[in-house]
Amino acid sequence: MSGVVELRGHTPASLRAAWPDLALEPVLARRIIERVVGQAGSDLEGVRGLPKSLAAEILSRSRVSGLSCVDRRASAVDPFVKYLFRAADGALFETVRIPLERPRYSVCVSSQAGCGLGCTFCETGRLGLTRNLEAWEIVEQVVAVKRDAEATRPVTGVVFQGQGEPLQNYDAVMQAASVLRDPNGLRIRGEAITISTVGLLPGIERFIDEGHVYRLILSLTSAIDAKRRALVPLTNSYAVADLARAMRRLAAARGGPVHLGWVMMAGVNTGDDEAAAIAERFDGVPVRLHAIDVNDPSGKSRPPGEDERGRFFAALRRHGIAFVRRYSGGPDIHAACGMLASTASGGVTA
Repeated sequence: MSGVVELRGHTPASLRAAWPDLALEPVLARRIIERVVGQAGSDLEGVRGLPKSLAAEILSRSRVSGLSCVDRRASAVDPFVKYLFRAADGALFETVRIPLERPRYSVCVSSQAGCGLGCTFCETGRLGLTRNLEAWEIVEQVVAVKRDAEATRPVTGVVFQGQGEPLQNYDAVMQAASVLRDPNGLRIRGEAITISTVGLLPGIERFIDEGHVYRLILSLTSAIDAKRRALVPLTNSYAVADLARAMRRLAAARGGPVHLGWVMMAGVNTGDDEAAAIAERFDGVPVRLHAIDVNDPSGKSRPPGEDERGRFFAALRRHGIAFVRRYSGGPDIHAACGMLASTASGGVTA
């Protein structure tokens, strides 16, 4: 590895691999990562057993960068908090602190600044893609939220469901997840790290082949190709049947259900035809569908009413599909992905 190393983008093992000439002892590598990630330190002060000469050499090759928090909004209607970060190059991306039932938080992180996939119901897609985030920038989002939230409740989960398509930034996302999971990093259980993809098939196949322990959710939103194509342009490249085949392979390799994300839109994807299509695509495999109302500031897509939503859930039950309704939190603070960045860029009116 050449250039300046961002320490928060590394596990102890990858840090040692970055500097083979230093022959960094494993115990010192662990203590360095514990200092800059686990303890959120910005220097190497107090790293036990680290000689001053070695510390000076490490600091000459590395840095512990931060992100500028340019907006922080706490919802008045629920315990969600949204952060807008700016990187040194001006790229904007968002993070959401999500309250869980027990006194703890999950953090929804961005993996890209913007997104280039253009899903019709997503504000981030309207922003377009600025760039991929580096692993340390993903980790720093969680570190910043942890630092802000530590007095109230711990951070025990991470969801890659903010701005961007995580599998388009595969290497950085998996490296960040490794740092988040590491005992000297943020100590988040692998099963508590969720990666959501809109359906980048080569990335899904690679994820399965590499045997990662993280939960993978396919944000399907429609199980009918013609309908999904109008909502998710990526369907032109990867058909629902191909995605279903890959997710079935994941379930076979890992055990447990296939996880499907479902953004509910009135009059679009809440009919019995969708429930029947899901049942057909995943026949013989347990499915857990994560349903959430659309949050589209343009008004082009609207959430279903209670009656329509209830009929959809009843159809899912008839077809034997397990589901959970996810709460779309923080409506007063633009908590849907892309909305706060769009506001800062002059898009959505706050």
